[in-house]
Order: sequence, then structure tokens, then C-alpha cells
Amino acid sequence: MRKLVYYIATSIDGYIAGPNGEFDFYPWADDMMADVNARYPETVPTHLRAMIGLDAPNQRFDTVLMGRATYQIDKAVTSPYAHLRQYVVSSTMEIEDPAVELVTGDPLGLVRRLKQEEGLDIYLCGGGKLAGALLPEIDELIIKCYPVVAGAGIPAFDGEFRPTVFTLTGSKTYSNGAVVMTYARQ
Repeated sequence: MRKLVYYIATSIDGYIAGPNGEFDFYPWADDMMADVNARYPETVPTHLRAMIGLDAPNQRFDTVLMGRATYQIDKAVTSPYAHLRQYVVSSTMEIEDPAVELVTGDPLGLVRRLKQEEGLDIYLCGGGKLAGALLPEIDELIIKCYPVVAGAGIPAFDGEFRPTVFTLTGSKTYSNGAVVMTYARQ
């Protein structure tokens, strides 16, 4: 069965972006980018892949789920992950690009249906509200934790109080002090 994997960057205090959606405060490191791009090339948006010289087949994911704000990070890009099946969960927007499917209803039902299909894993790209809603179906977390305290912003999980235990299955530290941690649902 396919897994739903939440692959996300966070600050030490658990924010994925600042109060206005900004995420440019994470310190860059060439060794980290080279490693995570080699392991998860499909998580790099299509329009950025050529700019960084990334020409790799999908290795882990063939489907991506995004919330409205994540989808609209670059409003000029209507198909940010053209190399994946793309779903945007939102009840407040319209999508004109036929390569992106808008989901206005139950995201849990969507994920349960996608998990039953053949294919690679499902990449939960963001955001925090969608991750909070999908927590019962998240099988794995890949958290890029940067050595920054944001103080406020968009939390990694924004939803009801629902303690969920995961087990650390791997970690790696990079030159910028960031740690990529992988967790599996218990």
C-alpha cells in the first residue's frame, strides 16, 4: 500500500512559514540541498528543476497534495509539480490548469482512495491546516528542521489536539546545523 509522507521544512519551534507565508529565513547549505534533492528529486517544483540542473526520475513519489496557500506560493506557476499527479485541497479557490485537480470535499477520503491505487508514495507538500486534517492518514514524516526560531507563523500541524506517536527511523545533520529527521507512525 502507498504511504502518505509529510515532507516539510520547519523551524526549531515548529513553524513551516512565517505569519505572511515567508520561508526565506531558513539557512541554505549546499551539502543539504544536494543530499535531499538526490534522495527526493520529485519534491523540487518542476519550474526550479532546470534552474538547478536537476534531471532525475521520480524515485519516491508520484502524487502530491497541497493546500491552497502552498499551491499559490508562486501565482505565475499553475502546475508546480507537473512531473507528479497534483491535487489541491481548497474550498475557496478555482483552478484553471487541467493538470491540477481541485479537491473541495473530504481530504481524508481522497487520501484513503489514493492509498489503494498502485504507484509510488504520496507527497504531502503542505500546509499546516491540511497536515492537521490528514494526520490520521500520515504514515511517515520527513522533517527538515532548521536551526532557527521563528517565534510565530504557520505551524507544521494546525488542527485539533490529537497526540499521535511516531518513531524516529533516521536523522542526518548538515553544515548549516539543520537536521533531517524521518519518523514512521507507530
